[in-house]
Amino acid sequence: MGSAEPAGGRPAPRSQADVCIVGAGPAGLTAAANLRRLGVDRVVVVEREVAAGGIPRHSHHTGYGLGDLHRLLTGPTYAQRLVTRAVRAGVDLRVETSALDWTDDGAVTLSAPVGLSHLQARAVLLATGCRERPRAARLVPGTRPAGVFTTGQLQQWVYLKHWPVGRRAVVVGAEHVSFSALLTLRHAGVQPVAMVTQHPRVQTYAALRWITASAHGVPVLTGQSMVTVLGRSRVESIVTRDVVTGESREIPCDTVVFTGEFVAESELARLGGLHLNAESRAPRVDGGQRTSRPGVFAAGNVVHPAETASAAATCGALAARAISEYLAAEAWPRDDPIPLIPEPPVMWVSPSALRPRQTGVPHGHYILRVSEFVRAARLEVSQGGSVLWSGALKAATPGRSVHLDVGWEASVRAGSDPVTIRVRPLG
Repeated sequence: MGSAEPAGGRPAPRSQADVCIVGAGPAGLTAAANLRRLGVDRVVVVEREVAAGGIPRHSHHTGYGLGDLHRLLTGPTYAQRLVTRAVRAGVDLRVETSALDWTDDGAVTLSAPVGLSHLQARAVLLATGCRERPRAARLVPGTRPAGVFTTGQLQQWVYLKHWPVGRRAVVVGAEHVSFSALLTLRHAGVQPVAMVTQHPRVQTYAALRWITASAHGVPVLTGQSMVTVLGRSRVESIVTRDVVTGESREIPCDTVVFTGEFVAESELARLGGLHLNAESRAPRVDGGQRTSRPGVFAAGNVVHPAETASAAATCGALAARAISEYLAAEAWPRDDPIPLIPEPPVMWVSPSALRPRQTGVPHGHYILRVSEFVRAARLEVSQGGSVLWSGALKAATPGRSVHLDVGWEASVRAGSDPVTIRVRPLG
């Protein structure tokens, strides 16, 4: 830890707060407004973008707000309502402000247009959200031409910057967000020529596929892995390979959108020495959304990438209550939590740790994701070879959540082995 001071040897200015929240998306804004309602005085939210609201502010389709605001809204309208609610509650909202690092005494180092500063807070909430894995992280070789996007980059390009995108696009992926990318492409006047996915079938609902792809004649090519991107100054085509036959296929296009495969935005957590889950790189949190560092909490899609905006907001509201209780008692558990270890094809579970005698978890259940399609299996929770709970799992789909009921935690042995979450075939 530790960060550089401004040039010239003058120390960066230092200020105080009760709570510093990093990230002004649904989780961060909801937590901030709720903290103020719970009587917490000085709540500061820092956001690196030029405007608060997170991903919803550049996601123009409807479907936001039903779970937390009990309204059906477009992304920008939903984002603005969260911002307005936080500001009216008295939250100190600072945009164009990045949390860069931690000082040796635990203050957060901030960078804003006016320069560097340090914010010393009694509690910190990481609500930094998640992002899609870009092309480089997916190890897709080829040239480096213009015209390669993630869904988030595409939406910002189209809805916020109003820049031209291209003419013919291929969408890589078949998750919920992949079909959202189709809507954005059509809004920009771009013809989607294909969707490709390595999975044997799409990962979204039939109705969403019909509205966004089938009704507009967009072919969905399943069982196709990405081989390369071709083109010099601009994308000219992509090459895919059939995962069964090995047959290659070249698809002419000038735009490629890599969608889904979300990962946690956990760089600040890493710099702070927080324990990160090996599987998801998300901060490890217990049922109270406490990280491994006293006074530091994490909530929203930084711990479960990527749930809906309403789920992230609900997580933020619960984090506000946990933080308020911590500030009132000024006590942090002394015992180390017991980690929950996912076994493939389970990719991650959230919360990813528990403490014996804990009461409740965010959302009232655990959330987990799988990396492949699962049919007719059993979901099993075990510790040290003993099964604590087992239940039927009719189906699980990559990119869609599975809910794990609570109740088995009472059987967990303190100071013992980690708890394993696995999927077992029937019979």
